Order: sequence, then structure tokens, then C-alpha cells
Amino acid sequence: MSEGRDPRRMARFAAAVEEIRGVELLHRSADPDHHRMVLAYRGPPPAVVQATTALAAAVYAAVDLRRHRGRHPRIGALDVVPFVRGPGCPEVDALGASRSFAEWAAACSVPVFFYERAATNPDRTSLPAIRSGQFEGLAEKLSNPEWRPDLGPPAPHPSLGAVVVGVRGPLVRFNVNLDTEDPGPARRIAAAIRESGGGLRHVRALGFALRRRGLTQVSMNLTRYAATGIDTVYERVADGARTEGVALAGCEFIGPVPAEAIRGLDPARLDVDLEPDQILELPGTRDGGEGGEA
Repeated sequence: MSEGRDPRRMARFAAAVEEIRGVELLHRSADPDHHRMVLAYRGPPPAVVQATTALAAAVYAAVDLRRHRGRHPRIGALDVVPFVRGPGCPEVDALGASRSFAEWAAACSVPVFFYERAATNPDRTSLPAIRSGQFEGLAEKLSNPEWRPDLGPPAPHPSLGAVVVGVRGPLVRFNVNLDTEDPGPARRIAAAIRESGGGLRHVRALGFALRRRGLTQVSMNLTRYAATGIDTVYERVADGARTEGVALAGCEFIGPVPAEAIRGLDPARLDVDLEPDQILELPGTRDGGEGGEA
């Protein structure tokens, strides 16, 4: 969600999910510099769809992207909705849930793009490709017939933009902060380690300034954490920071973290606070995500 600063709004968003019977709110996090909030919840597919439509209604009543400015890329007030299969949930059910919510959003005059395993177009599998140009460039992007939305109107909603909906595997959202206000080192480190730049496989990375904290950040998605783990990524960022001559200023996880991704990890070495409700046991699942989002 494109809101990370107003406590009352964020409380309403979380309450919209918690009010749905059969849905468990697992974790919530927000950052004022990114101006972004992440909610994670689980339940049977019909209940999750109901919770997601309730959440979207709350977001759509509150957020106007024309007045939104944050560090994180976004194209929608409700920016991205990933459905992640839990144990015993067939992929067809997850795809059906994503389709049900997408049809609801399209009925609200919000364009919908399907991504990852729900993608209908191979050029739209990747979230960064869909989100390139951000909200400000969305009207021009959608004017290109190749970027006609999968559902909904062929132009952005004036205040809500668009929404990206799909099915993906579990991932790790991992950020490393740098003790400098100069965004150059974070951007160079991110460019060096992300897969698209020839760096670590299954790693997406961006460098941001966190002006309210006087820091910068290497913000990452580990989309196949069994292949490229947290320790590996942390060491590469630490090496880059030493080369840049800047100190590390702690790490953070955004949203739930699969328990298998942090087994054997030393939180003290990473200088990271990991809340108990962030650790998500996913018995019987495998690290199979092809992509993801931040």
C-alpha cells in the first residue's frame, strides 16, 4: 500500500483485514521514507479474497497518488497484491483467488496487471517491468497497445493508478542500511549485486535515501533464498560498503520471513531486530518463487 506515514490510516487498513472471519493477520510493517505499508495475512482462499477486497476498499477511500511522494517505486494506491500458496493449497486455488480479487478491482475502474505465475503475457512476469515509469508515467505507458491492462479500463484511475496482482512463491525482503546521507554508495552497491546487473542470482536490489533517518539503504528481494541466502547477500553488501568507505547501520526484514531462510542466521551479527510474528513456518513448501516485490 502506498501509505507509510499516517498511523490512523494504517490502523484502518489493518483493521479491515482483521475483521474478516477466518483470516489471521501475520505481520504489518511501514516506512515513512518509502511511504509504503506491507500487510501479511493468511486463511482459506475465499476468506483471503474477502479480506483483500475489504483492505482495497479502505485504501481506495484514503490514498490519492497525486499527492503521494515516497522513495519506493509504485503504480498504485494498492500497489501489488501477491497471493502465496500455503501448505495444501493447490495453485489453481491461488490463481482463482487472484482472479477474483482482480475482477473486483477492475470493477472499481482500476486497471489490473497479472504478474508472476498469473501472468498472461511473458513480458509481464516481472514486477519491475510492469512498474517501470511509476504512477507518473502510467498514462503514457498504457497508451501503448502492448501495455493494455489485463483487466479494467485502458487508462489509469486518476487517483488510484493501477494494481499488480499475481501468484508467487515465498521470498525474503531484506534491507541493509548505510551510515551516510549520500545515496551514491547504496545505489552503486545495489547495481553491483542485483542479478539484472550481473551480480547475485535471484537478487533484486535498489539504493534509496532514508532522509528522515539520515541514512541510505540497499533494499533487496531474495526471490530464491535457498539458492542465494541472506548471509551471502549481507557479505556482498558489507564488502561494497567497505570499498565505498561507509559504515553499516543495521539491517531489517520487511514482512514475514520464511523460517527456513533464517535457520542458522545470527541476528546479532546482522544487527537486525526480527519480531516473533515475522517468522513464518511453511511446512511442506519449497523456495520456489521466481520473483517478487518490495
